Amino acid sequence: MQLSIQKTIDFVKETLANAEAGHDWFHIERVFKTAQHINEKENGNELVVAFAALLHDIADPKFNNGDEELGPNLAASFLKSIAIDDEIIDHVKLIIRNMSFKNSFDQTGFTSIEMQIVQDADRLDAIGAIGIARAFTYGGFKNRVLYDPSIKPEQHLTKESYKNTTAPTVNHFYEKLLLLKDLMNTRAGKEIAAERHQFMLVYLDHFYKEWEGN
Repeated sequence: MQLSIQKTIDFVKETLANAEAGHDWFHIERVFKTAQHINEKENGNELVVAFAALLHDIADPKFNNGDEELGPNLAASFLKSIAIDDEIIDHVKLIIRNMSFKNSFDQTGFTSIEMQIVQDADRLDAIGAIGIARAFTYGGFKNRVLYDPSIKPEQHLTKESYKNTTAPTVNHFYEKLLLLKDLMNTRAGKEIAAERHQFMLVYLDHFYKEWEGN
């Protein structure tokens, strides 16, 4: 088991060597560690959780022309190359294909305790201090303004609406980040999310005060 996980780590590090800073190896490492922590309490399949956490962003669609099958297929191809059982590979593919926030609009119906664990770990990395840093890093990568008081946050009702937004980065807090606390699946995820959510509220309060020159 440890050898296959180490091979996966090496593969991910190499593949994401030049990735955008909010979706690089260090993001993967944080999600991997958090997923393991949650799994200690939730008792999911350890290998499925590990592989899904490590490979969940191996080919993020937003950096690959919107291709949502590239990631699951690349993950499956790699896992086959290191002789992982087909049942585990199929489970990992389903997790990668369905766990993202944008895919929550589709309501595919697929879930498993392993997906809930990895999904919580990934969403936890999108909130709190690191979540704030990642949001502005990606906003800079996309050349988006920090904040524009004339552009109000939207309530995205469809996957396409969410994917196509070009709104200021601060709007992203209201369109996704502040929603994640109530979307956590596991007890451990909810406990961690509550503290990180509160930190974001404090941050936004300071942001608006400073914006007004206070």
